Amino acid sequence: MSKLKLLGIAVIGLLLINLALMAFIFFAKPPQSGSILAEGRAPFPAPEPKEIIIERLHFDKDQVAQYEILIQQHRKTIHETDRQIRQAKNNLYTTLSDGNTAAKDSLQNVLAQLQRQVENTHYDHFEAIKKICRPDQLPAFNELTKELARFFAPHRNGPPQD
Repeated sequence: MSKLKLLGIAVIGLLLINLALMAFIFFAKPPQSGSILAEGRAPFPAPEPKEIIIERLHFDKDQVAQYEILIQQHRKTIHETDRQIRQAKNNLYTTLSDGNTAAKDSLQNVLAQLQRQVENTHYDHFEAIKKICRPDQLPAFNELTKELARFFAPHRNGPPQD
């Protein structure tokens, strides 16, 4: 076999391998939403809790409208509580410079109460969601409750917007 013929076969083989690799990359199923790459970043944004809830509970148009109102109320309450938490933390850390341990203990109690308020707000939000479910949606809601804690787990880019 001549060198030229061998070179031609090698070029065609490499071209076929490149085409197969490009087809694999183009047609391959993307990673699961929210999966983490080696760098620690998600390749695609994870769906918002709102989208997950609407999809899993099979909300109709009226339920989605009611849910949107619940979301706005929930966000307003959480944003206000978060503002109070930030203020209490600022006050707490200023006690480092003045050594006021009585204020420190008091502010830590305030923070604990505010955190309890956050958890109660989340819980009440899901009770309200349950109330807009039809009886046939309650089994799906009960399944969803097994995953609720991850909706409110700390995120690198802040809490979910629900």
